[in-house]
Amino acid sequence: MKITKIIALTLALVMMALPLAACKGETEKKSDLEYIKDKGTLVIGMTEYKPMNFLDENDQWTGFDTEFAYLAGALLGVEVEFVEIDWDNKWSFLEAKDIDCVWNGMTLTDEAKENALCTDTYVLNAQVVVTKAENADKYKDAKSLKDASVAVESGSAGMSAAEAAELTVVEYTYQSDALMAVESGKADACIIDVTMANAMTGEGTSYEKLTTTFSLTEEEYAIACREESDLCEKLNEIMADLIEDGTLRELAKKYELTLVADKK
Repeated sequence: MKITKIIALTLALVMMALPLAACKGETEKKSDLEYIKDKGTLVIGMTEYKPMNFLDENDQWTGFDTEFAYLAGALLGVEVEFVEIDWDNKWSFLEAKDIDCVWNGMTLTDEAKENALCTDTYVLNAQVVVTKAENADKYKDAKSLKDASVAVESGSAGMSAAEAAELTVVEYTYQSDALMAVESGKADACIIDVTMANAMTGEGTSYEKLTTTFSLTEEEYAIACREESDLCEKLNEIMADLIEDGTLRELAKKYELTLVADKK
């Protein structure tokens, strides 16, 4: 009799545990896209970087990637939240789920492919050398920069380009800091994205006395999602639709950018 009661009690406990195990299994199987939709926000890791993500006169985020992200968020049915990150630690933020994607004029590199699942590329870019206009004739190629102090953003494509050219670099947290270093004379030149150089240097810009001298590399931008994330495929679908209906082309024209789809 006692043995029968023990067996019955054991079976009851097992039956009670089954729903819990099933719930746990369902949670574990939840996709990244479901996770984002359930919490209702798409958290984007970025740095202030004109013309991709920057603050307007009302301290609101704007720019090509900002507007693109808002469009995607609306189509996904979620709010979009922007979080400024240390670019050098972007993969750690992504893996820890502090952010859901890196969406900030991110060059598609081998490093990006190794640490994240990346979308199709969408905007053309290049790493360019920027210096004071008075030094433009002095720094015309990589060889001329061998003895120069070159400012770069830590962990950036510009830093990789500088290292490949065997240049002496000074690392800064942001590309804008690298520009400031050249402006102040702390560095002879900097290597930044041509998209930023076009928006922030030359006549009528924040750095009128700085100019672009030459390109080190040509590249393309992509969005980085967590490894095996189904968000990546969904963003590719959204991107393709927005290119087809002309929305992204109008946005690129607004910010004077060239889409990869329109590469000649």
